[in-house]
Amino acid sequence: MRHRIAGLTFTVALALGILSGPLAAQAQQAPKVARVGVLAGGGSTVQAGFEPFRQRLRELGYEEGRNLALEVRSAEGRAERYAELAAELVRLRVDVIVAQSNPAVVALKRATETIPIVMTVVGDPVGSGFVASLPRPGGNVTGLSNMAEGISAKWVELLQEAAPKATRFGVLVVPATAAHASMWAEIQGAGRALRIVTRAWEVRGPEEIDRAFAAMATEGIGALIVLPHPVTGVHRQQILNLAAKHRLPAIRFNREFAEAGGLMSYGPNPADLWRRAATYVDKILKGAKPADLPVEQPTRFELLINMRTAKALGLTIPRSILSVADEVIQ
Repeated sequence: MRHRIAGLTFTVALALGILSGPLAAQAQQAPKVARVGVLAGGGSTVQAGFEPFRQRLRELGYEEGRNLALEVRSAEGRAERYAELAAELVRLRVDVIVAQSNPAVVALKRATETIPIVMTVVGDPVGSGFVASLPRPGGNVTGLSNMAEGISAKWVELLQEAAPKATRFGVLVVPATAAHASMWAEIQGAGRALRIVTRAWEVRGPEEIDRAFAAMATEGIGALIVLPHPVTGVHRQQILNLAAKHRLPAIRFNREFAEAGGLMSYGPNPADLWRRAATYVDKILKGAKPADLPVEQPTRFELLINMRTAKALGLTIPRSILSVADEVIQ
């Protein structure tokens, strides 16, 4: 009897082993799902870049529904929403968060000191206090800056060439944006060198945008620089409509501005920045620490000129600009 019980025990154990073998193999084969959060500011920049970001992740071996879960949140240019959305992504315990815009990084840094944050389309990360330095960021933030030294001055130079009769330039800035402080300083320096008066107006939403344009009209502003921010991105069409109404040649950093009716755009390619952000995400998911990944600056810049807008404004764009333009919209 003892022998039969032992045999029975052996048979049951063998059967359990046979049954559990495939289950164990399936458990080993199930891929780990990477949870990637995205906190966007809204506007055209995220629309232009998010699909290239997803495409680059696919190229790196991440497939939504198999080994990748994307948690995307957008503040749609509303400053009060960043803190809430950042806290939500932290509660979801994502593995890494991509931040599009300076306000997004500010909110995420307040919400977590441990989850890695990858910047994209962010200006002046050192001056904004996001990283200690570009080569050695430290902390839990790294990624890409969308600004490089000289871009803001280039906006002044391009506008001056395109609209030589304009001697007073208006600038739309968003308050409490550290990156705008450095851009504004560069714009003022370029203005002094070209003997152009520069005047800044702070905007937080539609009402202040309306008031800014009314004030510009009374002060004889002849051209407009729109600084990059989710607020100016979300309200892009309002800005363009008012610029057309007041016959102001305008420039912003992203191509969608020129495509939608602005006179010019000059800045980095947002799709390129988003693709490079996906590479940061991949490195972090594979074990790299944000503190050890240097912050990169733009490597590709593009100039777009909208000739329909130039014609409507009665401007003749000089060949010196047309010859270096990446795209001329007819």
